[in-house]
Amino acid sequence: MTFDPARVVADLRALAQHTGGPEGSRRLAWTADWVKARDRFRAAFAGLPVDVSTDEAGNLWAVLRGQSPAMLVVGSHLDSVPKGGWLDGALGVMAGVELVRALGAEGTPPITVAVVDWADEEGARFGRSLFGSAAVVGSLDVEAARGLVDKEGQRLDQTVAAHGVDLATILAAKSRLANVKAYVEVHIEQGPILESKGLGICTVTGTKGIERERLVFRGQAAHSGTMPMEMRRDSLLAAARFALALAEIGRRHQGVATAGHVQCWPGVVTAVPGETRITMDMRHIDAGSLAAMHREMRQAAEESAKAEGCTVSFEPIFRIPPMPFHPKLLDAARASVKEVEGHDVELPSGALHDASEMAREVPTVMIFSSSIAGLSHTKEEDTPEDHLRMAAEAFHRTCRRAIELVAAGEL
Repeated sequence: MTFDPARVVADLRALAQHTGGPEGSRRLAWTADWVKARDRFRAAFAGLPVDVSTDEAGNLWAVLRGQSPAMLVVGSHLDSVPKGGWLDGALGVMAGVELVRALGAEGTPPITVAVVDWADEEGARFGRSLFGSAAVVGSLDVEAARGLVDKEGQRLDQTVAAHGVDLATILAAKSRLANVKAYVEVHIEQGPILESKGLGICTVTGTKGIERERLVFRGQAAHSGTMPMEMRRDSLLAAARFALALAEIGRRHQGVATAGHVQCWPGVVTAVPGETRITMDMRHIDAGSLAAMHREMRQAAEESAKAEGCTVSFEPIFRIPPMPFHPKLLDAARASVKEVEGHDVELPSGALHDASEMAREVPTVMIFSSSIAGLSHTKEEDTPEDHLRMAAEAFHRTCRRAIELVAAGEL
């Protein structure tokens, strides 16, 4: 058996058939369909000298022992957002499965190679993205996670316990990094840039840093018919001013900034909103630019509140610094992309990936495939099959180069 990109695509289609449908994928983390997808992962290694196990954070590992304990880890995530796409995360897992199957069929590799399905990358149910990979690198705030609940009121700690995960011991999963020397992940772009360039794949230089907060504007609720406009303290107007200013901050710094959710109280048509909550997400590949955006965001919020006679408070939700990828692995990825598609185009990732967490501790790189119309996290998510095959092949070549680097002691 040799590495076959067509088999990667076939595995992806089979997964979609069993855990998807007309409304999209059904692999929400910690649900029965997610478990069903993981069962297919386990079955893929039948007859191979591969050890499959689950760590303390619920991450699913398949390890092919090599001549050396030094390890290359590959993978991504099988969980999806509700009614999501068939490729997000799954591409990286199935390409990793194919790599380990091919290496296992060849005999004992020079180093140990593992493919991992990271638990709950999406955070779609409880809001904590990169759950499993964050636990492995030790960046997961366990106490914050303990208090999370989903929209049905189910607690995260109780939900994961039903899948064998105990928050009291979850950080013991970090022992899995003991011999890890490199991490490689392939993923769909989830954006429109490659398609706009007429390209199928590229090297990923790193993942953008993120600042994510909830802002609470407080004014005074009042009757919409009797309170004069000039005497109002309208929290929604303050939030609206802020949303416009936030977008301008993103443009000015050539980053991105989004006001993604707004909710106001009392929330009826006959009342001036006394309190408005608005979420803020801003991203940049440069740490200095991200810090400047964050400072300007806070100033804009204070000025917007003052303009409408309101106050504003800030509730941090999530933050992660920009994560540049490793120079030697970037060279490996660039050479692989050049061989497969004949160019050296590279992009930063605006989306987070498990690679974002792994890059904190381990030399890391990623390969992107294109996304049709830039769509992801939706049932319309798709990629031309030839681009999927190219991405899988570039991933394979990058992994072979990474194995050589690790075996030579260069990583």
